[in-house]
Amino acid sequence: MPDHVSQPRLLLRRLHSVMASGGSAEDRLRRVVQVIAQNMVAEVCSIYLRRAGSILELFATEGLKEEAVHLTRLRFGEGLVGLVAERGMPLNLSEAPSHPKFAYRPETGEDIYHSFLGVPILRRSRVAGVLVVQNVASRRYKTEEIEALQTIAMVISELVGSTEVIAPEELSEDSSRAGGPITVDGKRLASGIGAGIAVFHEPQVQISKTVADDVDEESIRLEEAIATLRLQLENMLDHPDLEHGGEHREVLETYRMFAYDQGWQDKMRETVLSGLTAEAAVDKVQQENRIRMKKIRDPYLRERLADFEDLATRLIRIIQGKTDPGHEKLEEDSVLVARNIGPAELMDYDRSFLKAIVMEEGSTTAHVTIIARAMGIPVLGQVTGLLNHVESGEYIVVDSDHEHAYVRPTEDIIESYRDAMELRVKLLAEYAAERDLPATTLDGENVTLLMNAGLLVDLPSLDETGAEGIGLFRTEFQFMVSPALPRVDEQTKIYSAAIEAAGDRPVVFRTLDIGGDKPVPFLPREPEENPAMGWRAIRIALDRPALLRYQLRALLYSAAGKTLHVMFPMIAEVAELRRCKKILQKEIDRLDRLGKDKPVAVKVGVMLEVPSLSWQLDILLREIDFLSIGTNDLMQFFFACDRSNPKLADRYDLMAPPVLAFLHSVVRACHQAGVPVTLCGEMGGRPLEAMALIALGLRRLSISPSAMGPVKRMIRSVDLKNLRQFMMENITSPEHSIRDSLLLFARDHNIRL
Repeated sequence: MPDHVSQPRLLLRRLHSVMASGGSAEDRLRRVVQVIAQNMVAEVCSIYLRRAGSILELFATEGLKEEAVHLTRLRFGEGLVGLVAERGMPLNLSEAPSHPKFAYRPETGEDIYHSFLGVPILRRSRVAGVLVVQNVASRRYKTEEIEALQTIAMVISELVGSTEVIAPEELSEDSSRAGGPITVDGKRLASGIGAGIAVFHEPQVQISKTVADDVDEESIRLEEAIATLRLQLENMLDHPDLEHGGEHREVLETYRMFAYDQGWQDKMRETVLSGLTAEAAVDKVQQENRIRMKKIRDPYLRERLADFEDLATRLIRIIQGKTDPGHEKLEEDSVLVARNIGPAELMDYDRSFLKAIVMEEGSTTAHVTIIARAMGIPVLGQVTGLLNHVESGEYIVVDSDHEHAYVRPTEDIIESYRDAMELRVKLLAEYAAERDLPATTLDGENVTLLMNAGLLVDLPSLDETGAEGIGLFRTEFQFMVSPALPRVDEQTKIYSAAIEAAGDRPVVFRTLDIGGDKPVPFLPREPEENPAMGWRAIRIALDRPALLRYQLRALLYSAAGKTLHVMFPMIAEVAELRRCKKILQKEIDRLDRLGKDKPVAVKVGVMLEVPSLSWQLDILLREIDFLSIGTNDLMQFFFACDRSNPKLADRYDLMAPPVLAFLHSVVRACHQAGVPVTLCGEMGGRPLEAMALIALGLRRLSISPSAMGPVKRMIRSVDLKNLRQFMMENITSPEHSIRDSLLLFARDHNIRL
C-alpha cells in the first residue's frame, strides 16, 4: 500500500489507541501531543482548549515549557492561536514572530520557533480549541501536512467532547448564562418582524467514532449512503405536489445536481482511504468546504458550497441509519436559530409556528433566503457569535427591518414589538382590503403598478397584490441551478406557467442576465477585475448566440396565440439591440417555415442600465416598443460606485438631484416619442422614492409584491400638482440629496409613506 495512504492511517490508529487507554484525560492529551510531534517531525505540538468567555487555555504541550500548561491563556482573536480560533481556519506561517498578531508569552519559551501551523479543533461546528505544531527552522507547511493536522484535530475533538477534560458548566459563555437581555446585530435578508422561543436548528449529527477499523467497509458504507441520498432526492422530485413546479422543485433540482457532484464524492472517498469512518470523512470534507467559503467573495459560489451543508448532514444521517428529520418539532411560536440552514431543511418546519430565522451566516441571494422571503418569514443573517449568545427555549424578538434581534428581551421591549407586530398585521390586512382599488392620485392621475418575478413561487402574488401584470420576469434562475444548458422544452414550461398565471395581463420577460455575480455551471468562467462591468448579460448572449436563440425560441413557443413582451438587458449601444433583433427575427422566420403557431405580436424592449445608451435615446426609441429603467445597475454605473462595497453602500443617495434630473430627461424623451417607460429597480418599491418618480412623470412601476400595498397607499394620498412643482424647484439643487426636504413635504401634505 502506498505510503501516502498507510502513514496517516497508522498515525490515526496510534492516536486512537492513546485516547482509549487508561489514565486521566490530561495524561492522554500529553501523550497525544508527543505522538503528533514525533510523527510530524515537529519540535513543538500544543493543544489549547476553550473555556468560558471565549478563553483559550494551554492544556498540553510537547516542546514548550511545562510550567506554561494551565497558565498561558489567550482570548479569541489574541495572538496567533486566538486568530485561528476567531477565524475558524488554519494558519500557516514561516515567520510567526514577525506576524502582527504574534503575542509573546515569556513562560512558554516559544520565541525561538519560527514556523507555525495551527488548526481549529471543531466540535459541532464550533471552535472547541486549537491544535498547533511549531519548528525552529523557517518553513511553510505543505498542504498534506495541513490536512493531516485537521484530521488529527477531528480525533482530538472526540476526547474534548467527552466532558472528561472540561466540565460542561465551564464551557458556557458568560453572556448566555448571565440571563440578562442582549441585542445582537446582523443583516436584513428577508424583511419583517417575528418573535418566539429559540429553537436550534441542529440536525443532531454526533460523530462518536472517527477512526476506521476497516477502511474497505467504510468505503462501502459511504457508497451505499450516496446512492440512498440520490434515491431520496429522486423520490422527492416525483412527489405529486411538485408536478407543477414551484420553489420545492427548483430547490430539489439544484440539490439533485449537487448530489451528483463528482468532485465532492471523490474527496469523501479519498478521505475515507486516509483512515476515517464514512461519517467522519463526510464531516471533514464539509469542514474544508466551510474554510473555502470564508475565502470566496463570489456570493453565488459561496451559496453553492453552503448548499452542500444540507446534503452533508443528510448523508451523515443516512450513514448512521437515522430516518427521523433530525430537528425539533415546532409546537408554539418559534424563532429558528442556526449557523446556516438549507432551503430543503427549512421546508421541513411547520410554517404556522415559524415566525423568524436568525443565522450566523446567510446572504440576500441564498436559496434559503429566496424561499423564506416567498414564505413571508423574516430572516436576520450574518449575526457574529450568535450561537454563543442564545440558549434553547429563550425568547427572541427579531426585527430584520432594523437589522437586530433582542435575546431575552425586557417586558417593555416585548410589549413594544408586540404592538409593532400587531400594527404590521393590521397594515397587511389594510393593504389586502385596498388590493382592488385603483392606484390613482388625488387629482386623477393613474399609475400602473406591475410586479417583479423570477420564480414560479412568485406567481400567486399577482392575484394576491392586484398587480396589473409582471413588468420584469427574471429568467436566469433556471439557468443558474442547471448543470447543463436547459432544454427548450424545460424553458418553455416555466415561461408558459408565467403567461398562464397572468391571464390577460402582460408579462415582460428579460432575457438572460447571467455572468458577473450570477455565473452558470455550464459556462467556463474566468476571474474578472470588475465582474459587474464585465462579460455578462447581453454580452454573453451575443458571444454565445445559441444561448439566446434557444431562449427566444422557448419564449415564442410559450406565447403562441398571445402577445410576447421580450426585453434585452445591459444594452450599451443601439448596434447591440439590432443584433438581438436579427436573432429574434430568425427565430420568428423559423416558426413560419415550420408552420408552427406563433405569438399574435412580439413587443421588443430594452433595459436601460448602461448610461451610454441615453445618448442614443432618439435612435433607440424608434427601434423599440417599450423601455424599462433598471436603477439597480444603472445607479452604480451612474455614480461609478460598486453597490456591493460596504464602504460605498451609503455614499450616494438615489434622491440626489443629478439622479432625478437624469431620470426626468429619460421619461420626458419617452413621452415625446410615445414609448411606454417603466422603472423596474428597487428604487420604485420604496414609497418616498416612488413619490419622487411619479412627480418626474413616471406612470409605470414594476416592484416587489411586498412593496405593492405601501406604494399604492402613497399614490392614493398624493396631489401631483403640488408635488410636481416642488420637485421641479429642487431638481437643480446643489445639495447631496433632497430626501429630507421631500420627507418634510410629505409630512406637510399628509402623504402616507
